[in-house]
Amino acid sequence: MKDTAWGFVFFIVLLTVASCNKKDEHSLGEFHIDIATVIPMGENGYMLMLDNGKQLWPAATDVHYLPVGNYQRVFVNYTTLSDEQGGYDHYVKVNDIWNILTKKVIEQTSQNADSIGHDPVKINEAWVGNDYLNIDFMFNYGGVRPHAINLVIDSLHPDKAPDTLELEFRHNAYGSSSPKFFEGFICFDLKPLQRADTDSVQLTVKAKDEDGEKIFNVVYRYNQAALQNKIAETPIPVVASNEYY
Repeated sequence: MKDTAWGFVFFIVLLTVASCNKKDEHSLGEFHIDIATVIPMGENGYMLMLDNGKQLWPAATDVHYLPVGNYQRVFVNYTTLSDEQGGYDHYVKVNDIWNILTKKVIEQTSQNADSIGHDPVKINEAWVGNDYLNIDFMFNYGGVRPHAINLVIDSLHPDKAPDTLELEFRHNAYGSSSPKFFEGFICFDLKPLQRADTDSVQLTVKAKDEDGEKIFNVVYRYNQAALQNKIAETPIPVVASNEYY
């Protein structure tokens, strides 16, 4: 399964690079793959907000997709059909769309400390886009039961640095001892972490992998589009929602 998964990732990367080299942006043979936030519109409609701030209207689609709740994060494969039109940056045709596990940051307490878990988990990369923390990670899924993945604020040990919000990326493997590592992707809503006295906050994200604790420092600038398109640099991982929650 691991070889198949990485083969799929390599295939997606090749297709993404190929699409970037094409000259006719609105050709039906041209496509892009991006991370987006689904914003429900009306009863069953939706628009897509890319992490660079661009808004896409799905004027056509090859897949049946219904928004699940508010502000679901997705990987979207799309073809642009127009330039700016109707208040949107592009009308697009949605070729495919995959939900990304999207969660809120939780508070660690004495009651939930054990269920959050302390099992190893490796962060490949972490960055902020459109008020969400995106984390590409590896975990040793063993097939026993879905694993728990969370981002927590430790209320039992207050932050030592007043200008920095310390977070922990936590993993509960529920007893799985499998040596096989699988790649996952998850997004955490950062909007509840905003403070009224500033327009940004420094985040310190800690994760414990097999080699010890690793720290990622990220600046969260409120309501600001990502400065660059990270998906162009990071391969889309194999996302299997039944492997973690």
